[in-house]
Amino acid sequence: MNRRVFVTGLGAVFAAPLGAEAQRTGNVRRIGFVEAGSASVNRHFADAFRQGLKELGYVERESFVIEERWADGNSERFSDLLADVLRSGVDVIVQASTLGAVAAKKATTVVPIVFVGVSDPVGMGLVASLARPGGNVTGLSLAWPEGLAGKWAELLKETAPTVSHAALLYNPLGASMTAWVRETQAAASALGVRLQNFEARDAKDLDEAFARMIREHVGGVIVITDPLTLRHRARVVQLAARNRLPVVYSFGEFARAGGLLAYGPSVAEMFHRAAAYVDRIFKGAKPAELPVEQPTKFELVINLKTAKALGLTIPPSLLLRADQLIE
Repeated sequence: MNRRVFVTGLGAVFAAPLGAEAQRTGNVRRIGFVEAGSASVNRHFADAFRQGLKELGYVERESFVIEERWADGNSERFSDLLADVLRSGVDVIVQASTLGAVAAKKATTVVPIVFVGVSDPVGMGLVASLARPGGNVTGLSLAWPEGLAGKWAELLKETAPTVSHAALLYNPLGASMTAWVRETQAAASALGVRLQNFEARDAKDLDEAFARMIREHVGGVIVITDPLTLRHRARVVQLAARNRLPVVYSFGEFARAGGLLAYGPSVAEMFHRAAAYVDRIFKGAKPAELPVEQPTKFELVINLKTAKALGLTIPPSLLLRADQLIE
């Protein structure tokens, strides 16, 4: 569980900040920011993007303005939201989620698009390759490195060593779910844990999924995150607490919302990095020539308060590996 970095060649490209060059006068750039979730729970993603721009020397309302649009977990809204920001005359679109990026590419072949959180941009037809995307689309991929999904099973076994039957909660409609489910299942089996699949296609399925888990007498849960579970993370955490189930998540947002522990890419950091793409595009770079970046920061977040409520003692070796402990 070392804190590793996975990058595909943008370090040198984005090494130098824009500085005073960003202080544009009479040339305010317009950025369309279209997010899959809702502002009430994902506001910190937009804040991380803004902070990235500010660190590069941009000043809001003086050198840039952001047209925010939030899909509130409804992917069918993407086409309307994108049409709206395009009518506002944006210079670039920052688009979160796989389905959102696909919708953005259909909406325009002219306006540059920077995606955040796409699992398989090549497989989805968004870019020709990670090194040379082609077209008007580039961004930050959520293509987790091989072996990462298996870490969730290891964490569950480390935290709750007596668990032999656990649940795997996921949205089968999410991109790349088949591969992640397969990898997590294989890792759990190798640890002697029978992992039973529980699907949730929309919010109302979450309650029934946890009710079934109790009926099936599972001893723990692994949640593979997608826009649905991320948006409803407070509900997922509440159901886990009510049923006194130790749960391992793939994004730190869940542990910060009261979940037991999480290991995976820092989504906020990815939005922060998206500012570097926007900067380069504003300075004349073409999306076709900006390599797609893999996740650059992975974090292990443990909620000690939740562990105590569940009667669990987190092993010292796990505490030492944590990037954040919540007490």
